[in-house]
Formats: sequence, C-alpha cells, structure tokens
Amino acid sequence: MLKRVFVAPDPGRIRLRFATRAVVGIGLAVVVCGLAGLSLVGAITGGLAALLALFTVTDPTVRGQAVTTALLPAVGLPVLAAAAGLHDHPVARDLTFLAVTGAGVYARRWGPRGHSLGVFAFMMFFAAQFLHATTDRLPEHCAAVVLSVLVASAVRFGLWCYETQLPPAPVPAPPAGAGLDRVTTRQAVQATVGAGFALVVGQLVSGERWYWAVGATWWIFVNTVSRGETLVRGFRRVLGTVIGLGLGLLIAVPLHGAGAPTAALLAACVFGIFYSAAVSYTWMMLCVTLLAELLYGLLGVLSPGLLALRLAETGVGALGAVLAVLFVLPVTTHAVTDVWIQRALRCVHACTAEAAARLAGSPAADPALRIAELEHLLGRVRLSVAPLVHPLNPMSGRKRRARQVLALLDDCARETRGLVAVAADPEASHDARLTAACRRVEAAVEALTGGTDHITHTPAPPATEPALAHLHGLEQALADLSTPLRTPPGSPLVGA
Repeated sequence: MLKRVFVAPDPGRIRLRFATRAVVGIGLAVVVCGLAGLSLVGAITGGLAALLALFTVTDPTVRGQAVTTALLPAVGLPVLAAAAGLHDHPVARDLTFLAVTGAGVYARRWGPRGHSLGVFAFMMFFAAQFLHATTDRLPEHCAAVVLSVLVASAVRFGLWCYETQLPPAPVPAPPAGAGLDRVTTRQAVQATVGAGFALVVGQLVSGERWYWAVGATWWIFVNTVSRGETLVRGFRRVLGTVIGLGLGLLIAVPLHGAGAPTAALLAACVFGIFYSAAVSYTWMMLCVTLLAELLYGLLGVLSPGLLALRLAETGVGALGAVLAVLFVLPVTTHAVTDVWIQRALRCVHACTAEAAARLAGSPAADPALRIAELEHLLGRVRLSVAPLVHPLNPMSGRKRRARQVLALLDDCARETRGLVAVAADPEASHDARLTAACRRVEAAVEALTGGTDHITHTPAPPATEPALAHLHGLEQALADLSTPLRTPPGSPLVGA
C-alpha cells in the first residue's frame, strides 16, 4: 500500500502540490478562525469547510473552480441551519438528512460542479451532527464556514494558483438517459436506501454516534458508478478504518489532545488525505480515520471504546451500501468499464498527435495537458476494473484478462509519457516516419474503440530515435490489447 502511494506516477508533481497547498490553506483557515475569536468547535468547522473547498472542487478550468467555490456557502449554510434547527427533532432531522443524501448524489448529473455542491451540502449536515450544532451556536458555525472558504479561495486562486487549464475532473460521467435509466438517478435511490438502513441500524448501535454509519455509506458511493466499484470501495473503507483505528490506539489515544503534537499530526493527516486520494482509497481512509481521532482527542472525548464504536458504525454503513447496490437498481460494471477504456485509448491517440505536432514545430501543441488527462482516465479504468483484480474475486479467467488489460494500458501510458518527454526537448526534430507511426497508432485506436475484430500490426524495425522507439512500443501495446478486449460474449472482460 505504501509503495502504491509513493511510487505512483505524479506528472508535474500535481499530487504533491495539491497536498502541500491543502496543508497551507487549511492551516491558515484554522488560524484565521482562531484570530477571529471563534472557539475550538468553530475552528474545527472552519477547517472542515476549507478541506472540502480545496478537495471537492474539480472543475476543468480555474474560472469554473472559482464559481463553484463561491457557491459552496450558498448551498452549505442553509443545510447547516436546517441541521441545527432540527437538532431536537430527531424524526424530521433524520428524514431531512436522507433527503440531503439523495439530492447530493443526484446532483452528480450536473458534472463536477453538481458533485462538489452535493458533497459540501451532505458534509455540512454531517458536521452539524459531529459537532452537535444547535441554533445558539449557528452564527459561529456560519462565520467559520464563510471565513474558511474565503481563506481557502485566497490560497487556491491567489497565493498558490498552479492551475492554468486542467483536464476533465475524475468524477464519474455516467451515460445519459431518462428516469431510472440514468445512472445518477439509480445511485441517488441506492444511496438514500443505503443511508436509511445505516441510519436506523446505526442508531440501534449508538444513539449518539449513529451519523458515522450514514457518513460511511455516503463516502462509499462518492466517485463510484457500478456495483462492483462500490463493493470494492466498501471493503477498502473498512480496511482503511481498521488500520487507522489501530494507529489511533498507538498514537492518538496516548496524546490526550496535546496541542502541538496533535496539530503536527493533523497537518500530516491532511497531507496524506490529499496526496493519496487519487491512488489509494484505503490509505486515504486511514488518514481520515486518524484525523477524526485526533479531533476527538482535542475535544476531550477520545477513548478506546469510542474507537470500537466507530468501527462498528463503519461496518453498518458499509453493509448498507453493499445491500443497496446489490438489490436496489443495480448498475453492472461492463458498460461503465468499456466507456473508460475507450476514453483512455482515445486520449493515448490525442497525446500522440499533440506530441507529433510539437515535434513538427507547432507552438500551440501542448501534450503535457493530455498526459495529465490520461492519468485521470487510467485511474478511472483501474477503479472500474478493481472488482475483477481483487484478491477475493473467484473468477480467475476474468482476473487474468483484467490484469493483462491494465498492464498493457500502463505500457501505453509509459510509452506515451516517454514520447511527450522527447517532444518537450527543444532540440528534438520531426521525422517523416513519425507521421506514419502516428497514423498507425490512430488506426489501432480506431480498431479497438470501433469494434474491429483485430488489429493488423507489422513489427517495426528497431528504431534508434527515441520518439520513434516510443511510438513503436505504443503500437505493439495497442496490438496486444486486441486479444483481451475482444473476448467472446460469453466471457466478457468486465461484468459484475
């Protein structure tokens, strides 16, 4: 798990900058809340709001990110007010929480902005339960949210704005449809049913910490589409929570909320959440769990019994998500995975074309942006195929084919990155053979994405030029992909 986090490709050090900026932005937000005279609870509210503002906003342009960030308080504050107002009315509170859950998932149909606003709305209701927000403390909570979003925005768009143009956000883009044919509608129903189960059973386990179960169900549904993805994500959430609780017993409990070491560990957890989010959900959940334990330590309520309760509630939430995706309007992985593989292959071709244009002297060509997009798409492919390559999957044939596809896609990405690196060299020159090789890559991608039964591939002679060598390697990887992707209908590559 550690190897996956720290050895995974990080083009342009995007993940490193993402995580470091988060620590700066959230740290400054908490400091500003303190200087404004807010209490510890208010500072925690502000830190959470800043974390969400920096983590969930994934619009493809900086302008779009700014608009979405500005809308966060407009969506979150009414939800926070509703949660505080319903604090002493459990039935109305629970029904409202389920409505917010369903609406938050349904909002994904409007793309990254809808996704971000839906997550923020849910987390404001969740935070109200976590911090026992009541109407008398509502002004402080609202002030903390507004202040922290402003500070996070100042860091993201002023102090440290490294984005110029980003690739499409790695938020699921399910096929279009109407009614229950639309994936987001199905998921909204699933999430509401799963959260309802978690809420009822979670309250039987604990009348005070039941919201942990609802939160576990919610976060299992985030950034998943098919039931296979959701099942694997549920397993990883439980695994990350278990490991995080073990670390909490060793680290958080002995600290007893001591200020300086707790603050340092909180910063490390924030860095870990942001740095690992794109490559390891288990590792991210480990950091989230430890962060929550440290916050409970600051609030003076952390104990081994509380950690055991969190594990139980997480299990309830995971079970709710599993039951919902298995029995309520299930979405299979076959079509979803096929869409992401095709997008990744088309992005490989786009990277190749941009690199060739760059080598030909075009100043407008910028293959680096395409490489970042390719990494996002490959991440989506890995998420979709994860149920097939999971150690607990008993279907060995499908597992082998899935691993072969992932390995060959990684080969494509490696050769593409090498080609882009060569194209970035100002002394690299264009060769007529590059044009022919790029055309063969285009034909191979069209064959794979257009349903052609096979790819005609003639091994190229060894190339001494780096760009041509990478193109030949890419051609071979695409040709090899034809076999696992063109399996008989009775034994598809994906299907859960």
